[in-house]
Amino acid sequence: MNDWRVPGFTSTGSKRPEALFGPGGEGGGPARMTRASGCRVWDDTGREYVDYIMALGAVALGYGHQTVNRAAEAAIAAGVVGPLPPVAEEELAEALAERIPWLERIRFLKTGAEAVAAAVRLARVATGRDGVLGCGYHGWLDWCQGAADGVPAATRALFGELPFNDVAAGRDLIRQRGSMLAAVVVEPVIVSEPTREWLQMLRVETERIGAVLIFDEIKTAFRLAIGGAVERYGVDPKPDLVVIGKALANGFPLAAVGGRADVMSGTSRTWISSTLATEGVALAAARATLDVFEREDVCGHLHRIGTRLLHGLHELQRRNPDTIAGVAGIAEMCFLHCATDDIARRLALGAARRGVLFKRTAYNFVSLAHDEGTVDRTLEILGAALRDG
Repeated sequence: MNDWRVPGFTSTGSKRPEALFGPGGEGGGPARMTRASGCRVWDDTGREYVDYIMALGAVALGYGHQTVNRAAEAAIAAGVVGPLPPVAEEELAEALAERIPWLERIRFLKTGAEAVAAAVRLARVATGRDGVLGCGYHGWLDWCQGAADGVPAATRALFGELPFNDVAAGRDLIRQRGSMLAAVVVEPVIVSEPTREWLQMLRVETERIGAVLIFDEIKTAFRLAIGGAVERYGVDPKPDLVVIGKALANGFPLAAVGGRADVMSGTSRTWISSTLATEGVALAAARATLDVFEREDVCGHLHRIGTRLLHGLHELQRRNPDTIAGVAGIAEMCFLHCATDDIARRLALGAARRGVLFKRTAYNFVSLAHDEGTVDRTLEILGAALRDG
């Protein structure tokens, strides 16, 4: 029994030492941080690291971006939160809809898990059905956590897994569920890119049975493109609902669900609300983040720098075929497949000892703060960690 005041070491499970570095990594890598700036973080011993975890993908401009910070500071000075909805809420919704026009109506929440759950609730309102098929990770809430302890059996029975990029199996599952299916919820990128055929199958089959198609773009919006995978891959017709978050506010807590006006109108027939959904600091940060993305072509930078990293990882694999089994992901979010879990653990710990935080599993993220020299030095350090442990 440990004596940590926070059970499980931390409230964010994916930031536990064993999650980042693997079993046995608790004593060898950094455990807690004190500050972050750009693409660098400092741990509680004062050591500095170049970071590719980037708050699990929640930061795309770099930590402490001055434009975003100034907007947040102004919102703090204005009182943070109050009894009436802020002007900033509607202003941000208008700005997002102008840039991502398939978000005809938008609701804000604080976390991605909340926002995807809200999308599923709206799908159930729109269809009068209960069943859901999901593909990917959609958060910790009951509706999608069929294997977790504490989830009622009746709730588990309403959810099924849809395989990624498998057209035939996906079509069969959707047709089998048929009139029971309220929604199909998919992450459009899971380690690899989606095929056009898979995306088209999802749209055709959900329309055929009257189910709502939801894209979970928590990781991909404001990274692959401002409009996420829908924009990157030219998905048309568009999904009925889209959920965005993480990099939306460059690390400030904000997520949103948006889409077809008729489906979003279900908010008047159900209850989706949170006291701090209209907290002004995150709304201001998101508005500033959108401005920076458009002004500085952030997505173009992420793709260029990410491609440099991805090509370097492929070169590491070529030079280390016995230890690196493959390279996975895309330029904006990638990682190495090591030959064994032990090699993955030793690589992550070896990189950390040399001043680089590089996840052993999905995903590593670049940011606007990463440049070519930083990536090249990172690849040298990964090579040294593979060679010397």
